[in-house]
Amino acid sequence: MSEIQAFVAFLSKERNDSPHTVKAYARDVASFAAFCASFYGGPWTWAGVDRLAIRGFLGALQQRGLAKRSMARALSALRTFYRFLNVTGGVEVNPAKAARTPKVERTLPTYLDRSEIELLFAEAEQRAEAGGFREARDLAMLELFYSTGMRLAELAGLNEPDLDLVSDQVKVRGKGRKERLVPVGSHAGLALRAYFHHRDALHAALGGGAGEGAGRGERRAVFLNARGRRITPRGVQLAMKRLLSTLPGGRGRDLHVHSLRHSFATHLLDAGADLRAVQELLGHASLSTTQVYTHTSVERLKKVYHQAHPRA
Repeated sequence: MSEIQAFVAFLSKERNDSPHTVKAYARDVASFAAFCASFYGGPWTWAGVDRLAIRGFLGALQQRGLAKRSMARALSALRTFYRFLNVTGGVEVNPAKAARTPKVERTLPTYLDRSEIELLFAEAEQRAEAGGFREARDLAMLELFYSTGMRLAELAGLNEPDLDLVSDQVKVRGKGRKERLVPVGSHAGLALRAYFHHRDALHAALGGGAGEGAGRGERRAVFLNARGRRITPRGVQLAMKRLLSTLPGGRGRDLHVHSLRHSFATHLLDAGADLRAVQELLGHASLSTTQVYTHTSVERLKKVYHQAHPRA
């Protein structure tokens, strides 16, 4: 097993990183290995890599037009990889440690205001009443996103045992496979029950269904596609984009699934929710990650202030 393969196994099985992180880190380290082969023009070793190679790699990424956030992630991947090599292979140097991390501009999250949320849910409810399985499912997913603030992968990966509509809560498996319990709102509960009625009808029409999504005991997926299988994250994205695109003025072009998570956090903080409680609901490891939503709230208040105060 190569060093990179062993590193991927370590990230996945021991650190329990998310599949997205594992894939991104593996790609970054493999890209660096390819760069080193060209940079040194001959045989090279991980222990022989110096800071010049790291700087050259970052420069090459910049020339390719990569965003600073992606460059910062690549540098983080290399630092983590060299720490892994130190523990497993005795490599003492970490040339990525001294490299300066590209300064990432912190952008405020895109979110929907209250009036947009009302328009969005009114449209989704109307479609669900007039439609069938797909429309009922899309409303249930929308309600659950806004009710819990869960991430895309978390919703797509939900299994029936995770959802408890008697006690109105859901067990969410977040980044690093960490679990958290999140309350489910009454509107989301009603939408989910209506969707389950349609899902049961789909199972019956498919003769019990097949595959992972159609039912395998405890692993039965909550959200299915029209073929009775677990809906993919891409399928969830497309479903939410269909609903977001109904907002007036082309607003839907600026919004995505994660905007619902941002809206959940922003509206809680606007209503006076405790920052630590919001951190726990979102599954953030660091409070500083959650604090970006306070900036969103402050920006909104500034806008109101400048519009309304006579001497602003």
